[in-house]
Amino acid sequence: MARTTQNSGKVQPRTAIVFFALMGFLAPVSPAAAMPPGDSVIVLEGATSAEGIAAGEGTTFYAGDLMTGDIYRGDIRDEKAELFIDVSDFDAIHREAVGMKMDTELELLFVAGGSTGNAYVHSTDRAEPVAVLELTEKKQAFINDVALAPDGAWFTNSAAGELYFVPVRWNGKLGDVQTLKLSGPAAGLTGAFNINGIASADRGRVLIVAHSNNKALYTVDPETGDSAAIAGVEVPNVDGILVRGQTVWAVQNFLNRIVRIELSDDLTSGEVEATITSKHFNIPTTVARFGDTLAAVNAQFNQPASPYEVVLVPAWD
Repeated sequence: MARTTQNSGKVQPRTAIVFFALMGFLAPVSPAAAMPPGDSVIVLEGATSAEGIAAGEGTTFYAGDLMTGDIYRGDIRDEKAELFIDVSDFDAIHREAVGMKMDTELELLFVAGGSTGNAYVHSTDRAEPVAVLELTEKKQAFINDVALAPDGAWFTNSAAGELYFVPVRWNGKLGDVQTLKLSGPAAGLTGAFNINGIASADRGRVLIVAHSNNKALYTVDPETGDSAAIAGVEVPNVDGILVRGQTVWAVQNFLNRIVRIELSDDLTSGEVEATITSKHFNIPTTVARFGDTLAAVNAQFNQPASPYEVVLVPAWD
């Protein structure tokens, strides 16, 4: 195996990191189907920024405040959301919340920590943080997104050609962080933001990553780190991705759209089948699925402060 285990992967004391870049286990149970509401908006009341979203139980979603690390909880059926975890109640050290995924069986929310170099784990049952994991000590790290596989959680670093794996046992106990060095095109550091979104496919036997600067999707072997381009797919401004079977939803942030891509049986090629847009999109970054409905969070990068929103759109044509 190409993974290396770091002792620093255990729960660590908080460390302040000055650098901040403003851009951007166990497979989750499929959320209950919800009727597409058409284009509608859910405001994250009080949020100072936004970036990540995760599907919870039923029609519940979780969204993060990028610059504070706070967690909001909402319901796409009620079209309401409110502050759920104020991390300042538990930690005086700066946190960030970028991509996130929810394990509904363990009631654990896994959050990528951006420029802190950390990952954060929250209990949605107790509404509180439960772990801080130091993924890397690199000063220029940007931990951007997370995917859940059958044996743990995978995190991307947009500033390095490597992934981080956190084993998760059946009882929710977290193992030591393992670093997977990438080879092939996914390892390329060709711009400020490189590998970004990530998803687990084929029951965890394959990872799919989005490379923002290369406008590409790549498959990654989770054992060796070898990567290969998914042929026939070009996705400028690609950010978060969502994979179900052979279908990929890829968010193209500054283009204000989500493309739906159908992959070949062997995941080596794909074709864009549909483009999903909304008059409410304002630089969407990540997306969660609830049956026939997608929930995308607006990041509104490089704009004056205004209410941050989750936008609901149909997942299919």
